Amino acid sequence: MTNWQQQAEQYLIQGNYSKAASLYEQAIEAEPDVIAYYWHLGLLFMLQGQETEAQTTWLLVMAEAESDQVESWTEELLQVLQTEAERRQELGDDALAWAIRQHMREICPTNLTNLLEIIALSIKLETFRGDDLTELGVIELLQTQPTVECNQQLLKEVLEQILEAEPLHPASLAFTEACLAYLPNPEFWFWPLLSACMKIGHTLKQPTIAASFLERYRSLNLQNPHNIEILRHLATFYQDARNYDQGIETAKLCYSLSESLPDKISGINLVLRGIMNAGGYWQEVSAACQTLESLLVSLIKQQPANLSDVETLRLLTPFFPLVHFQDEPGHFRPILNQIAEVFERNIRGYTKERAEWYGSVNQGSREQGAGSREQGSPLTPLNKGGIEHGGIEQGVKTTRPLKVGYLCHCLRRHSVGWLARWLFEHHDRERFQLYGYFLDYKLVNDNLQEWYINQVDHPRKLGIHVLDVAEQVYQDQLDILIDLDSITLDISCAVMALKLAPVQVTWLGWDASGLPAIDYVIADPYVLPDSAQEYYSEKIWRLPQTYIAVDGFEVGVPSLRRDHLDIPNDATIYLSSQKGYKRNPDTTRLQMKIIKAVPNSYFLIKGKSDQDSIKRFFNQIAEEEGVECDRLRFLPEVPTEAVHRANLGIADVVLDTYPYNGATTTLETLWMGIPLVTRVGVLPVKQFPRHN
Repeated sequence: MTNWQQQAEQYLIQGNYSKAASLYEQAIEAEPDVIAYYWHLGLLFMLQGQETEAQTTWLLVMAEAESDQVESWTEELLQVLQTEAERRQELGDDALAWAIRQHMREICPTNLTNLLEIIALSIKLETFRGDDLTELGVIELLQTQPTVECNQQLLKEVLEQILEAEPLHPASLAFTEACLAYLPNPEFWFWPLLSACMKIGHTLKQPTIAASFLERYRSLNLQNPHNIEILRHLATFYQDARNYDQGIETAKLCYSLSESLPDKISGINLVLRGIMNAGGYWQEVSAACQTLESLLVSLIKQQPANLSDVETLRLLTPFFPLVHFQDEPGHFRPILNQIAEVFERNIRGYTKERAEWYGSVNQGSREQGAGSREQGSPLTPLNKGGIEHGGIEQGVKTTRPLKVGYLCHCLRRHSVGWLARWLFEHHDRERFQLYGYFLDYKLVNDNLQEWYINQVDHPRKLGIHVLDVAEQVYQDQLDILIDLDSITLDISCAVMALKLAPVQVTWLGWDASGLPAIDYVIADPYVLPDSAQEYYSEKIWRLPQTYIAVDGFEVGVPSLRRDHLDIPNDATIYLSSQKGYKRNPDTTRLQMKIIKAVPNSYFLIKGKSDQDSIKRFFNQIAEEEGVECDRLRFLPEVPTEAVHRANLGIADVVLDTYPYNGATTTLETLWMGIPLVTRVGVLPVKQFPRHN
């Protein structure tokens, strides 16, 4: 490189483009046949915003090229632009790098690597649109046979970025399919694609689209079309999309292919999830529950201590099917408690291997073997604020506000979200600092979620990775951590199992999880009477009247009328509004006996389920009990919770389910002033033996 070229490069680095251009113009006058000078001069014109001059400089030279020179000259020009684009990207000048690459695209529209770089820069600049994939021609180029040359790692990274930026755009699915067919090893794509699908299906609530992505992958992974991990997620997405037939079929295939005990437990849970949510599959539910109990007992006997994180998380499913099957808490709770011990031991082992921060947590007396639980011996407080802790009974003494964390993925338009509002609204802000851990934070519009974000002093918008959530909780150094999910979400269970706060509590979400790391479950004398302590591992802390109180619900405009349902004005209307997994033959027969005993009465049935199977289920029992099927009305879903509450007004009496009864639905009914008939659960005092 000559002295003047070195000087020109220095001017370029300094941003003095006009002086650099002047040097190249002088060089061209002296050596007009050196083609490279024109490429650099055009680049300098472009950097000064002189787009026309840049294009003219390049095109005039190209017009003089012989046919055998065009390709080599084009490569030289692209290399000059490529070098400057890369330099700009290293400097963080993404907008200019994008502009340079757009010129490269005009010169060579089929340079796949450059197109991928343009997409990556657009995403970084937040200007990317899903339509860009089509307009840039990148999908068509990927589909070209034979395949064009491409940086595979770059392709993978751009796919991940697109699925993060525009996961729901139709072109993203087409791009994904083109990428999957492009590389010979589908396993290269699996985890990035699965992570994106979980976001699409669970966070963005688009399970049908998530299933489409996985089906594309499955169709191309010919070496392993029955990848059990894909089948698990496919079954879940189909069930969430209420494609119950496909969801149940896929779950059964997953179970049939399962070999290890944890996989079999996960598989049968998936089957139960499908058939119980669909409703009307009671004989299958009964058989599957017996299979599940047998598998769980076998796992308890094995006491495994080296399960993977995925195997462990699936042990505590979003609901524990056995307790929905029969009202025998004295029998089923000990099973759940012992499974929770296995869960906790494996989660702690997994975390110790992967999280350095967890090594500094004082395990104290909580690191115990299965079956040993010492009440009143929690961790030494992690914070240094001088707190003296002797359990809730002795009180927590401190001169500063207590740091209380709420762990939940349901603080949104969800039953927990509707019911927990008054706790947050009436918190004593002088005595407590509130931390909110919003798991699987929803990226969709949800006014209730945003309300909760504004109610806490320290909102933490988190994802679905256990160690990320746990580290945030650990860093916040809480005094009390309250789980509002319980077994609603496996991630919550995993975080609670790590015992990251001196006092850990379960409230509201579902029944207690049975984790040894949880000190208390909040209840009342009616939900959990004195005898319940015999089969709960957590200490039951009873509020004096009720464990939950509400101060109203939003009510919209009703969309139901008697005449629209062909029901006379003088008829008595009964209503049952519950999801399919709360339905069972025994309770339904009792409901039919009520309908039969009340002349001129009608029964409205509503709730998420497979409509065909639930209709067959109710009609069959109605016929067996001597109730005319034309007295049954099956109601569709309504667009909002407020409309649902307004529609409750059409009922004279609401009939509850059993043994899994209503919670939010019950409170909504009572708030609307409508009588409700329920059934008190069994209150056994017998302590069933542990499964050894």
